[in-house]
Amino acid sequence: MINFNGNIAQEDSNILTQNRAFLYGDGIFETVKIINGKILFLEDHYFRLMASMRVVRMMIPMNFTMEYFEEQILNLVKEQGISSSARARITVFRNDGGLYLPKTNEISFLIKAAALENTSYTVNTNEYEVDLYKDFYVTKQLLSSLKTTNKMIHITGSIYAHENDLANCLLLNDSKNVVEALQGNIFMVTGKKLITPPVSEGALNGIMRKQILALAKKVEGIEISEEIISPFDLQKADEIFLTNVIMGIQPITKYRKKKFKTNLAHLLVQKLNESISEN
Repeated sequence: MINFNGNIAQEDSNILTQNRAFLYGDGIFETVKIINGKILFLEDHYFRLMASMRVVRMMIPMNFTMEYFEEQILNLVKEQGISSSARARITVFRNDGGLYLPKTNEISFLIKAAALENTSYTVNTNEYEVDLYKDFYVTKQLLSSLKTTNKMIHITGSIYAHENDLANCLLLNDSKNVVEALQGNIFMVTGKKLITPPVSEGALNGIMRKQILALAKKVEGIEISEEIISPFDLQKADEIFLTNVIMGIQPITKYRKKKFKTNLAHLLVQKLNESISEN
């Protein structure tokens, strides 16, 4: 079941035959988490989507308000009976027509949703080993910070991780610095300092990244910094974790021969759940 331009219908694969997101990667998307009939971090998701549409020169319809965005997602999960805990992806793409040069900048959207098990964030305590993915690099440009439908680096990196029995891989930019993981932003703890790469390094402008930076500022004794992380820095870290809206926080337990603590990750998950329950 999908929501296509506001109409809930059964999935139709034919909808993609001339789709520019399929043909050229001419699309952007947001993945949101719904808990008890509420979209978490709604404003952040909506405004990031609007900003991304402007960057790639898509025409924003007058009716595409935050209330409309919210209504369309919640209508779908309600129809599916999964409002208590779900994930939903809204993909916005330029309408059919043209080759590299589109015939129009008008857009359509498609929403797909699926149920989730938990109604709160938890910490996965299983072993989570990562390594660097060095076949391709993220470029330090504005497009790298957007969630576009061109994810070939993440796809090939995921295949590499699977082939090498890794839980995830860390991506490097064209300056050979660590910018993010295949499925989320990266944070590193060294002593009392919590570090994450700046968006200007090519990192995704992550919604959960923003939440964690705000929550960490309330933790006594922790200094927050957005700065470059080199592969060598990872070996000196006390703790490393990844973030995205669906999983929340995922501690990395092993990078090459180094094993890491998970103390701050557990504390921040607790604070994250508390902040959600208060809103």
